[in-house]
Amino acid sequence: MSLPARLLIVTDRHGCPEPLADRVAACLSAGARWIWLRDRDLPAPERAALAETLAGQIARVGGALTIGRDVELAAQVGAAGVQLGAAADVAAARARLGRGALLGVSAHSLGDVRAARAAGADYVTLSPIFLTASKPGYGPALGLGVLREAAGVMPVVALGGVDTMTAPFCREAGAAGVAVMGLVMRPQGLEFSSISNLD
Repeated sequence: MSLPARLLIVTDRHGCPEPLADRVAACLSAGARWIWLRDRDLPAPERAALAETLAGQIARVGGALTIGRDVELAAQVGAAGVQLGAAADVAAARARLGRGALLGVSAHSLGDVRAARAAGADYVTLSPIFLTASKPGYGPALGLGVLREAAGVMPVVALGGVDTMTAPFCREAGAAGVAVMGLVMRPQGLEFSSISNLD
């Protein structure tokens, strides 16, 4: 299964100076087409309402919504798929969402990548590739060598410290896509016109 886009926008309402739906709308207007609703700490009713709003916004531009961890919410809003925390969750998600659903797993090592492939995931996000301001002290950075090896196993979306300077190196290392969070969610987020340089 091919990825919806080469750029994955990861939401973070804590770093965002405006309503998250407004920031996502700006990303979509700038050309982003794949959004991962993270924000797992939201109360369930609020997260469900936000997911419904984002699903409508994204559908209008022909994009894809991925829901973090919550398989039932993904089914409820008709999301393209779900981002899972571990390979062990893939089988149940596939059974609930069907063969056409896009299932990703958050990986932090080559072992995680291999487990995700064996479980039948469609892709992994691999992080942190570089040191990241969004999660200081989270690491160590895996680097491009690990990314290159992982990309030989299955489709990998590079996450962690990715920006307009490092994205090309990730692609050269074999990444199927790149993901950004703080770069577009923080108050001083990048000019949205630069999104096209990441995709």
